[in-house]
Amino acid sequence: MTRISRTALNTLLLFGLPALFIVTFFVVPLVNSVAVSLGIPELTFAAYKRLVDVPVYRAVYGRTLRVALIVTLVCVAVGYPCAYYISTLGRRGRIIAVGLIALPFMLSVLVRNYVWMVLLQDTGLINRLLLGAGWIETPIRLMHNELGVLIAMTNMLLPYVIFPVLGALLAIPPELRTASASLGADGMRTFWRVTLPLTSAGTAAGALLTFIIGLGFYITPAMLGGAREMMIANLIAFNVRDVLNWSLAFSLSTSLLASQMQMKLLALAATIFSRVNAPPPPLIMCMFSVISSA
Repeated sequence: MTRISRTALNTLLLFGLPALFIVTFFVVPLVNSVAVSLGIPELTFAAYKRLVDVPVYRAVYGRTLRVALIVTLVCVAVGYPCAYYISTLGRRGRIIAVGLIALPFMLSVLVRNYVWMVLLQDTGLINRLLLGAGWIETPIRLMHNELGVLIAMTNMLLPYVIFPVLGALLAIPPELRTASASLGADGMRTFWRVTLPLTSAGTAAGALLTFIIGLGFYITPAMLGGAREMMIANLIAFNVRDVLNWSLAFSLSTSLLASQMQMKLLALAATIFSRVNAPPPPLIMCMFSVISSA
């Protein structure tokens, strides 16, 4: 009886303390945010109605979604070839490549944005090189516009695509490529029929993670985009710090959280659907794909 009670106590401590932490610092503030946005106890949707009726708020939402989507597509287009190349390296080469990719994470986001300001400003390194080479006559405006935000966000979010794709590539058994080659498939056909389908889950995970993080970017749009390139996080800070419109700020934050949760639920539904409709084992699928394409 003592052993059972001790086990129950250990289980309670193991799960109870993290649950208490989550409830205290996540659930309670989230419920308070929703309550303030709804104007409880009056229960009004005026703040949410303003998000739809005011053109400025619609423009900020559209810009945030557009920037996050473009950054996600660019990260996938650049990150997949990088991950594929890293997967072909030896053990030492992979360690060095992963270390170089992870190196910027040792710097704060603020410092990395200051570095991009030095590079992208009118008198920055990029414009000086272009002017010195004679390719341009006047400096290109790379800051205080959407282009600068896209460049910096792509640089910061690229590892979130590379690492999941690299993990999916390294998980592919080498026998699959050998079996594909023995059935007469060249490298390109093997990639399209074997490698790409088997890494689709890692690619989708990296793209979803990049898109969700991109929706909540704050420092980069503020420093490189300026007031005209405001995103949702900047609009929330403006309503909290400058105009003290708490209900609108909380409605913005809860709507952003709801958008992110919808993306996660869609990804979860797609994962469950893919497991229910599971394909044949990888080796059999590889053989069937190569034979059917011959």
